[in-house]
Amino acid sequence: MSQEHIHLRRDFTADRRLLALCGIALGIGVLSTGGAWVLLTLIRFFTNLFFFQTLSMEARSPAEHTLGVLVIAVPVIGGLLVGLIARFGSEKIRGHGIPEAIEAILYRKSLLSPKVAVLKPLASGIAIGSGGPFGAEGPIIMIGGALGSMIAQAFSLTAGERKTLLVAGATAGMTAVFGTPLAAVLLAVELLLFEWRPRSLLPVIAACTVAGFVRPFLIDSGAMFPLQTGVASLSALLMCIFCGLLAGAAAALMSASLYRIEDVFAKLPVHWMWWPAIGGLAVGIGGYFQPHALGVGYDVIDSLLHNRMALGVVLSIVAIKAIIWVLALASGTSGGVLAPLLMMGAGIGAAVAQLFPGADAALWPLVCMAAMLAGALGVPLTATVFAVGLTGDFNALLPLLLACGTAHALTVLLMRRSIMTERIARRGLHVHREYSVDPHEHATVAEVMSDAPICVDASLTLAQAAEHHFGIAQPHRRYPIVSGNRLVGMLDHRLLHKAMQEYGADYPLAALFSDTAPVFALPGETCQAIARRMAAQTLKCLPVVADETSLAVVGFISSSDLVKLARSGFHEEHVRERIWAPQRSGLTPPTQV
Repeated sequence: MSQEHIHLRRDFTADRRLLALCGIALGIGVLSTGGAWVLLTLIRFFTNLFFFQTLSMEARSPAEHTLGVLVIAVPVIGGLLVGLIARFGSEKIRGHGIPEAIEAILYRKSLLSPKVAVLKPLASGIAIGSGGPFGAEGPIIMIGGALGSMIAQAFSLTAGERKTLLVAGATAGMTAVFGTPLAAVLLAVELLLFEWRPRSLLPVIAACTVAGFVRPFLIDSGAMFPLQTGVASLSALLMCIFCGLLAGAAAALMSASLYRIEDVFAKLPVHWMWWPAIGGLAVGIGGYFQPHALGVGYDVIDSLLHNRMALGVVLSIVAIKAIIWVLALASGTSGGVLAPLLMMGAGIGAAVAQLFPGADAALWPLVCMAAMLAGALGVPLTATVFAVGLTGDFNALLPLLLACGTAHALTVLLMRRSIMTERIARRGLHVHREYSVDPHEHATVAEVMSDAPICVDASLTLAQAAEHHFGIAQPHRRYPIVSGNRLVGMLDHRLLHKAMQEYGADYPLAALFSDTAPVFALPGETCQAIARRMAAQTLKCLPVVADETSLAVVGFISSSDLVKLARSGFHEEHVRERIWAPQRSGLTPPTQV
C-alpha cells in the first residue's frame, strides 16, 4: 500500500454527526432520569396502596405490613392487573426488559413504541409495589430505551444511530436508579451496544454523565449502600475464587430453573394473561412466611452487606427470594433481575462470612453479590465497577475483579447462553456476544485486488464486445468498460445479451453507459466498505480506480478476493503453533501442532 493511502486512513470512522448524537443524548439523559423518578415514585405509591392502604409516596418496606395471611392476595391482585395491561395494552411490557431491549437493537432496527414508555413503568410499579420480588433496573432500562428510541425516531438517523440513542436512554435510566454512571457505560459495552466505536460510546457517556448530575435533584445522592472493607490479604484473594465459583454455580442454577419453570407455564391450559396472577400466588405465599423477600429489598441488601442478620434469617431470605423470584419472573410479569440477584448473592456471601470467618466479614457479601451478577448476566467488568459504585469501597476492587472473573469463567463454560440471551434464543433469534476486529476492516482494496484488469474499449459495438470478450474462451464473467483509461461502466453477459436484443448488434458500448454513473472501489478503502457496497448493489466484483476525478482503472476486486481474508482469521483461531521448543542442542524452528 502506498504511503498516501496510509496517510488518508483514520483510526475511527466517526464524523461530525457524532456531535449531534451527543447533543441529543444529553437531552435523553435528562428525560431518562425523569423516567426513573416516575418509576420509583410509582413503586412507592403502589407499595403504600397495596400494603398500607394509604395514598402516599413515602418509602416503606412491604415487610412492615400488618395484613397477616391477607398478604397472600396482594401479589395476586398485582399480577392480575399486570396481565390485563399486557393483554390489552402491549405484550412488550412482559419480562424484565433487558432481553426486549437487546432484541430491538439487533432485530428491530432499535424501534420501540411509545406504549412501552407509558405502560412499562405503570406495570412495573404495580408488579413491584404489590410485592413482586424484582428490581427497578430492568424496567428503567426498557423505559429509558423506549424514550431514546422515540426521540431518535423524530430525527433522520440510521438504525445504528438509533441504537446508540436507545442504549443511551437505557443506561442513563440505570445511572439514575443506582447512581453508577461508569458501570452503566460498561453495561452498554458488555451487553447492549454489540460494538466499540466512538459513534456509540460517546453519546452513551454523555447521557450517563448528565443523568448522574441530575440524579441528586430528583432521586438521591451518594452511594446506595455505603461500605468500607479493609485491604484484602493473599488468603482472602484465594477465598474470592471460591466465592466466584459458588456465586457462578448459583447463577447458572437460577438461570436454568427460570426457563424450566417458564416451560411449565407455557403448558398451562390458560391464557398467558393469567400467568402473572399465578406467579403472584407463589409470591404471596413466600412473602407470608418471609416478608423480607417481598419487593425490591434495597434495605435488605444493605443489612446483608453489613452482616446485621442471623444465619437462619439469611438462609430463609435467600431460599424464599430465589423460589418466588423464579416463579414470578417465569410467569411473564414485569420486573428487573439485578436487585434480586444482588440480594441473593449478598445473602450467599453473608452465609459464607458466618460459616467461614476471616478477613473482613463485610467483604464476602459484597464479593458474592457482584459475582452473582457477573455470572448471571455475563458482565464481569460491569459487575465489578457496579459493586464499587454502589458501595464506594475501592479496597474491594481486586477481590471483586477476581471473583467476578471466576464466576464469569464458570458460567461461560457451564451455560450456552446467559439469563438475558436465553429468552431471545427461545424466540428463534441468536445473540453472539464475542467481539473481534473484522479482517476486512483493516485490509484495504490495494492489498487484495488484481493489478492487471482486462478492460473493454467503449468504442466497440455490442457485437464486437461479444466476439472478442464473451466467446467460448471467455476468461472473466465481467469487464470494466473504459473510454481511454476512464471507467464508464461494467459489462457482463446478461447485460450484453439484453442490450443486443433491445438495441441491436451494432449499438455502441459507450451509449449503453451514457446515462449511468459507474460503481467502483478506491485502493485506500477498506475491504469491509467494499463488501457492503457489493451487497447493496448486488454485485460480485468492482473495478478499482486511482481516484474519483480521473476514474483511471488500476485494478479489479471480486468477492473471491474478499473471501481470502477470512483465511487469516481462521489461521489465527484454529492453527496452533509452537514457536519456541527448547531441545538439548538448542531451539527448534517453529512447528505447527
